[in-house]
Amino acid sequence: MPSPLPGMNPYLENPELWSEFHSRMIVAIADALDDRLSRDYRVAVEKRVYLSEAEESVLVGIPDVSVTASVPKKTQATTSATMVQPVNIEIPIAEEVQERFLEIREGNTGTVITTIEVLSPKNKRTGEGRSTYLQKRQKILTSATHLIEIDLLRGGEPLPMIGAIPSDYRILISRSPQRPKAQLYAFNLRQPIPAFPIPLRPEEPEPLLELQPLLHRVYDRARLELAIDYNTPCIPKLSLEDDTWLRSFIS
Repeated sequence: MPSPLPGMNPYLENPELWSEFHSRMIVAIADALDDRLSRDYRVAVEKRVYLSEAEESVLVGIPDVSVTASVPKKTQATTSATMVQPVNIEIPIAEEVQERFLEIREGNTGTVITTIEVLSPKNKRTGEGRSTYLQKRQKILTSATHLIEIDLLRGGEPLPMIGAIPSDYRILISRSPQRPKAQLYAFNLRQPIPAFPIPLRPEEPEPLLELQPLLHRVYDRARLELAIDYNTPCIPKLSLEDDTWLRSFIS
């Protein structure tokens, strides 16, 4: 069963589903590119690993069960001492985060021609995830590697770009010879995800990548309709107009 919506399904943005959807979408994109690229290229699934900042991490609590010992009888030397009872606290622990992305490489040299990123929530909010990604993004933008940035998340702060128009979702195509100019595909919830070209070596044809059928395929194969309760609000919430539009498809 494909997603019931013609474009991005906002229920997939729920933190409980996003990680699985992201991982499956990365693999689906890699498989689709394998079918479109010549044997001169290979598509590698890579990962970026970092520790999240303490305030972003899961808190580890002191358990409610405690071990106590019998209190000795007070002596003359201790009768004036104040008994201080410990309190239960929580300690923020840094969390290891793994984010997967794609690299299109020359088969014979291993040179990275194009990097494809599907943004995660941590890339769009203040913290280690965003700063780590911005550092990598800047490194790519000052290299000969093309960058494709796919943002299928309404929440968070969009990545820096000049001249962008407001939209729910974004696909950025940055070809290395044309920088700082780039192409932005800005689209909204009610629109299908647009197909976009994959830049390769100079003068080579740029195959089109269609994300919309890939999303439907991932939704179907992962049986995500069993994990989604369409009677509950989306996270993040939709506007009243968009929610009314969405209900027309799932009622």
